[in-house]
Amino acid sequence: MATRTRRRSTEHLGGRSKPALPDDACPNCGTVMRERKAILRLPINGEEIGVPSASHLRCPKCHEVVLRMDQARQLRERALEVYRARYHLLSAGEIRAIRERYRLTQVQLARLLRLGANTISRWEAGRNVQTAAMDVLLRLIRDIPASLTYLRKHAA
Repeated sequence: MATRTRRRSTEHLGGRSKPALPDDACPNCGTVMRERKAILRLPINGEEIGVPSASHLRCPKCHEVVLRMDQARQLRERALEVYRARYHLLSAGEIRAIRERYRLTQVQLARLLRLGANTISRWEAGRNVQTAAMDVLLRLIRDIPASLTYLRKHAA
C-alpha cells in the first residue's frame, strides 16, 4: 500500500515537459482510479492490524492502492482503535486522567516509566498506543497508589 501525493504542475523529463497526472489517475499506469472500501492493514506495535471498510483509491487495471492524506490519517486512527479494543488497553483520556490525578507532567510520567519525553504526549493525543506491558504499569499506578512511590524511588 502506498500513500502518494501528486504534483499539479508539469514534470520535467530529459528537457521535455510532461503534464502532471490528474488527481484520480493511477501513479503507475495512469488509469483513472476508483474509490473503494475494503480491509486495509497497518502495522501497530509490530502487529498487522486489519481495518475494515477503509476508504482508499484503487486502480482497476494494476490494482495499485493510493490513500489521500485524510484517508491515511483515518486509517491510522482506526487501526489504533482496533488495537486498543483487541488488547483492552487504556484510552488516551484514561492515560491523561491517571497523569493528572497525580499532578504529573507528561515529562515526569515519561521519566518514571523510563520512556522518551514525547511518548506520553503521543499516547494522550491518540497518535500512538502503549504496549500491553506499559498498559499494565499504568493500571498499577492508577489502582495501587503506592506503586507511584515505588517508581519514584527506583525508576527515576
